[in-house]
Amino acid sequence: MTVALHDLLPTGLRRSWAVDGTCPDLDLYSLFRARQISDLHRTAVLDSKGALCYTALDRKVRCLATGLAELGIRAGDVVGVQLPNGRAAVMADLALAAIGAVALPFPVGRGSLEAESLLRRAEAVAVIASVGHRGNRHAADLRTLAASLPALRHVIAAGPGTAPEGTIPLSGLLRSDPAAFVPARPHPDSAARILVSSGSEADPKMIAYSHNALAGGRGNFLASLMPDGTPPRALFLVPLGSAFGSSGTAVTLARHGGTLVLLEHFTPQAALAAIREHAPTHVLGVPTMVRMMLDLLEDHGRQDPPQYGELPAPTALVLGGSALDETTAEQAARAFRCPVVNLYGSADGVNCHTGLGSSTSEVEEGGPDGAGIVAGRPDPRVADIRITDTGTGEPLPDGEIGEIIARGPMTPMCYVGSRELDARYRTADGWVRTGDLGRIDRAGLLHVVGRLKDIVIRGGANISPAEVERELAAHPGVRDVVCVGVPDELMGERLAACVVPRGAQAPTLGSLGEHLGRRGLERRKHPEHLLLVDRIPLTPAGKPDRTALCERLGRVAVTV
Repeated sequence: MTVALHDLLPTGLRRSWAVDGTCPDLDLYSLFRARQISDLHRTAVLDSKGALCYTALDRKVRCLATGLAELGIRAGDVVGVQLPNGRAAVMADLALAAIGAVALPFPVGRGSLEAESLLRRAEAVAVIASVGHRGNRHAADLRTLAASLPALRHVIAAGPGTAPEGTIPLSGLLRSDPAAFVPARPHPDSAARILVSSGSEADPKMIAYSHNALAGGRGNFLASLMPDGTPPRALFLVPLGSAFGSSGTAVTLARHGGTLVLLEHFTPQAALAAIREHAPTHVLGVPTMVRMMLDLLEDHGRQDPPQYGELPAPTALVLGGSALDETTAEQAARAFRCPVVNLYGSADGVNCHTGLGSSTSEVEEGGPDGAGIVAGRPDPRVADIRITDTGTGEPLPDGEIGEIIARGPMTPMCYVGSRELDARYRTADGWVRTGDLGRIDRAGLLHVVGRLKDIVIRGGANISPAEVERELAAHPGVRDVVCVGVPDELMGERLAACVVPRGAQAPTLGSLGEHLGRRGLERRKHPEHLLLVDRIPLTPAGKPDRTALCERLGRVAVTV
């Protein structure tokens, strides 16, 4: 074991979910192998190279696992993975599980300084990275960093392209002879994967998950969106290396025996083409991606005949990563002719969603107008949720706003290499403190209000960007919006709205203020700066890049 990974949940509680069948109690590779045996020729992966069935994928996984073991990688070792969405990323996931190693995936596009921090803190012994992807040379960059990472013994380069000097070609490992390979079969409650937060921390948090937490807890989340139990055909618009993407190999394939539809890089054109060609049952993305797709559909809908025509309707559009406003949800439901699921979740260990039969606008009968976006009814087979006082940590009655805490089968083991984070975000009995504010109404629905930290402080008064974004999304001239704080000498901070306009007539700061006034938002919460953009930039994990917007606000003139 290269880094100590301890479980902060009581052992008896963790085991109880295996005993009662809530978790499958098998390691990820054993689950995948059982799926392969049950349907030898089912398609496992559809990517830019075409279709790959379960049997062909298993053969490649065993070859890679053999090659990794011959390099001296053992059970408990941490191995980084920085690959674009495609079969190589899936093979790496499964091969590492087969030898009992712990995968540390992170999306392509993340810089070498962040990669160095992740690999150093996790004491990774190896990293599998792409030779070249969209101008990035991750394998070469990581090889350069190897001298400063004493635990790192191998940099494995995945093509296409020539492997940089000093790296090991992945193609060579895939030619290993798997005849004598015997899977490690690690304990289902041992670490399988380290999820990396995509927040704004200087050093992103790393969170260790067990096989059961992934296939069991996170697997139960996807199962709730499979109405007839048919194996899913899931189009992942988010990176498999992100926390959201952990529902790929471990859940879609190993737990449910489904098919992964993968794009190396998201564009709205490629996403719509994949829906048309592959007819996925589930499309997983972030709201900004869907708004881009809606824009494209709207543009092409004016053509005769429309370029995209009527797309096959998925079972569900599953949107997470950032707040989903009611306007986007309604427009997407009409355009794709399917339920739009609002997923509230994080790498830290919380999950709740609106399901196939409800919406972001649902409220309890006779209840208050209440703040927040509906995130659905907590599922104890995934994660139970409570609301606690932000000061005392004591549980609050229904209807009161406090900090959201979560605990259940998907709860992670611990933060990696940080007892300080364990102390800050985990309670003595294993609950995860999310740092999010919310309430549970009388109907048992969770409403997410905002973040404890994600506030703009203007002259001593707190403003929630999420609240303002939610109201601005209903403006007829706004396609997409992100609100951020701008430093100000007088007030400390002022709120800026970064808006993607809808239509030819761009909204003005005045028109946005009038709209917010009609919506009942008090004047002090109105944006005082406006930045018009063609699109909202995304981080490598697929979330709105607030840092990039703040930098742009500092470089360009804005309306005040």
